[in-house]
Amino acid sequence: MTAIKHALQRDIFTPNDERLLSIVNVCKAGKKKRNCFLCATVTTERPVQVNVVKVKKSDKGDFYKRQTAWVLRDLAVVDAKDAIKENPEFDLHFEKVYKWVASSIAEKNTFISCIWKLNQRYIRKKIDFINVSSQLLEESVPSGENQNVAGGDEEVVDEYQELNAREEQDIEIMMEGCEYAISNAEAFADKLSRELQVLDGANIHSIMASEKQVNILMKLLDEALREVDQIEVKLSSYEEMLQSVKEQMDQISESNHLIHLSNTNNLKLLSEIEFLVNHMDLAKGHIKALQEGDLSSSRGIEACTNAADALLQCMSVTLQPGHEMLHAVKQQQQRFSDLREQFARRLASHLNNVFVQQFIELEKGLINRSYYLSVPGHDQSSTLAQHSIELTLPNHHPFHRDLLRYAKLMEWLKNTDYGKYEGLTTNYMDYLSRLYDREIKDFFEVAKIKMTGATKEGKKFATLPRKESAVKQETESLHGSSGKLTGSTSSLNKLSVQSSGNRRSQSSSLLDMGNMSASDLDVADRTKFDKIFEQVLSELEPLCLAEQDFISKFFKLQQHLSIPGTPMSDAEEVDGGTLSRAHNTGGLQSMSSENHMIRQMMIKIFRCVEPELNNLIALGDKIDSFNSLYMLVKMSHHVWTAQNVDPTSFLSTTLGNVLVTVKRNFDKCISNQIKQMEDVKISKKSKVGILPFVAEFEEFAALAESIFRNAERRGDLDKAYLKLIRGVFTNVEKVANESQKTPRDVVMMENFHHIFATLSRLKISCLEAEKKEAKQKYTDHLQSYVIYSLGQPLEKLNHFFEGVEARVAQGVREEEVSYQLAFNKQELRKVIKEYPGKEVKKGLDNLYKKVDKHLCEEENLLQVVWHSMQDEFIRQYKHFEGLIARCYPGSGITMEFTIQDILDYFSSIAQSH
Repeated sequence: MTAIKHALQRDIFTPNDERLLSIVNVCKAGKKKRNCFLCATVTTERPVQVNVVKVKKSDKGDFYKRQTAWVLRDLAVVDAKDAIKENPEFDLHFEKVYKWVASSIAEKNTFISCIWKLNQRYIRKKIDFINVSSQLLEESVPSGENQNVAGGDEEVVDEYQELNAREEQDIEIMMEGCEYAISNAEAFADKLSRELQVLDGANIHSIMASEKQVNILMKLLDEALREVDQIEVKLSSYEEMLQSVKEQMDQISESNHLIHLSNTNNLKLLSEIEFLVNHMDLAKGHIKALQEGDLSSSRGIEACTNAADALLQCMSVTLQPGHEMLHAVKQQQQRFSDLREQFARRLASHLNNVFVQQFIELEKGLINRSYYLSVPGHDQSSTLAQHSIELTLPNHHPFHRDLLRYAKLMEWLKNTDYGKYEGLTTNYMDYLSRLYDREIKDFFEVAKIKMTGATKEGKKFATLPRKESAVKQETESLHGSSGKLTGSTSSLNKLSVQSSGNRRSQSSSLLDMGNMSASDLDVADRTKFDKIFEQVLSELEPLCLAEQDFISKFFKLQQHLSIPGTPMSDAEEVDGGTLSRAHNTGGLQSMSSENHMIRQMMIKIFRCVEPELNNLIALGDKIDSFNSLYMLVKMSHHVWTAQNVDPTSFLSTTLGNVLVTVKRNFDKCISNQIKQMEDVKISKKSKVGILPFVAEFEEFAALAESIFRNAERRGDLDKAYLKLIRGVFTNVEKVANESQKTPRDVVMMENFHHIFATLSRLKISCLEAEKKEAKQKYTDHLQSYVIYSLGQPLEKLNHFFEGVEARVAQGVREEEVSYQLAFNKQELRKVIKEYPGKEVKKGLDNLYKKVDKHLCEEENLLQVVWHSMQDEFIRQYKHFEGLIARCYPGSGITMEFTIQDILDYFSSIAQSH
């Protein structure tokens, strides 16, 4: 740094008549830029001007250049950021604030100290030094004394001091009296020396003359000392007199201290008592509400809720050390604990009774509904009966609405007595699981009946009518055991077993139906199935979401996304032990455990949903395997919707599991179609025509395109298309190779033409390559069949010219072929005479009949094939004429018929048939 300082002084400040006093290496705060230097300078000329100069290294070389300069008089504030903790940052407030970061804390402190000293010496302006350590700020030094502006090894600031008026006058007189001082300095110095000696002598005489005054002064001092001794004696006597007063005052002071200490202790004691009274005193109204409050009315529930909150606040007060030792505090805590236990027991008993009462009312509705449906001719206008007839599930909203009034009390019970909270949770799951089992099984039973198309008279519920006395007896049984889970469970199991046993047997009989062929069901049947399946999913979805939302709100279980890496088994049983472990190990449950608890409660309550859905899917697959297409689209859409709402919810997981089954059925449907293709057997006595699996692929593709339009699982269909089309291609070739009645080319041509027409009409984007392949195969086999068929009417002529072409291929010149014994002109004329126009027409007529026998009526390719044969025949005719012209030049040999004759033959034959 010293070298840089000297370089800056030499290169920048000396040419400008300035002296560099302090330097600091800085960069702008918050920006990554090149470093620069802040320099504190003073001018060498009078009056002195103090500047702060920013110096930066040039981009073009290693020399430094002056960039910006500020006058120290414009500096308003110096902010060192922190006066205690060392920090390299500091701010300089000129016309705006400049923020800097020094390369070291020592440089920053030296620079700020220099600024302070320069201000004290030259400017004496009020500059605010903020967050600057007091050690850096030295006290102001009078202007007449020498001051070091910069500390350490910095250079001393100019010691020049201004002369006052008297000194200036004396110097002027001396200079006027010694004009020769400049020209003769030695003479001037001698004169000054002599004058100084004269002055010293005068001073000595003056001192000698003042001896008398000194003696007088000494006498006065002696008298003063005597007076001081007298005063000290008096003070000693006064001190002895005041000694007793001091002792009394000390006693009074000690007494005042004890009084003050007592008052302080009393105030602290009063504060502690007020704290305990204010925070641990429960109002009589709250106590009465906890002990006798009506939990059936809205006003009573609100009063009990407020009292429970107040009790919880009193019990959760943070006591100071030592409060627990007070007997009153212990007594009050015990009283609070008794109140909490008493109210928790009363609340749990009441809520359990509410669960049972609500369950009994809903159970009565189920029994009445079964009774109405089982009695022929009974009026089915009731709401419960309508639920099953219209394929709808009962609405539990009134039940949820009544229970949600107790949500805050359930939260209180969860925070204060988790055991009772856990017991209520278990009871609720047991009641609701049996209720939903019956409702959902009835609902799916009706859905299966509607899917199979059975009439209401033939497929009524098999539940036996229940007498009112039996219902009343079971109701009383439930009321008598409302506080005990075991008693209610046994009674409810009797209800479930007796009312649903026959329904389960009927459901199994429905599933034992024989498989029905897809061709036996029309579009209306499939549309009906799709509508019923969509209605089933649409009814289940709001039911599950509403129940999950209620559980979250009523049991105060916040729904959050599950933590990745903690999968949960759907088969895990939820019981009191599981909930207890979650509570004991984690205290208040974490977000993930609460989410897990919601999920497990939903699994227990809706344990029959997934099996019933799988049974319904199996029935739909048995009715028509193509129903798997409808189910895949609908189920995928509902899974996507459920995952958007909550990807970890019970509904999302359950539908996802069922979707796997649906996808497996869909894959099985595709595999079965491919297997049916492989098992196709063609009759040896009849022509092949369009193969059954080709027509079935057309039916499948048309149905799938109508179902999967804008569906989420389009990719699954595209994969199935690729599997099916490859199976179709492979098995068409297999059947064509095995066909005995119909030529191979005809089988390939007709079926690939049908496939190409189907793909062109449906415009399936993923099968563009297969469509081109089908067209190519159709074209190739059409051409092969035409060429093969045309070789039969003119068989000898074809063989003759094939031999001619073979000789030319062997190297015989075309004009020399006529010299070959087997291919001379006489042989050519002999062959041509065998095929006069009448004979050619006869052969073509037989060919038309043969082609008509080969081709099927469904594809209607006869005219296409006949026209292609006409074009091929004309091409062969021109080819034969060209060979005659080249190999038999000048012979005058021509065919017995012309091209126009050929056109007439083909036209007349087509019109005659």
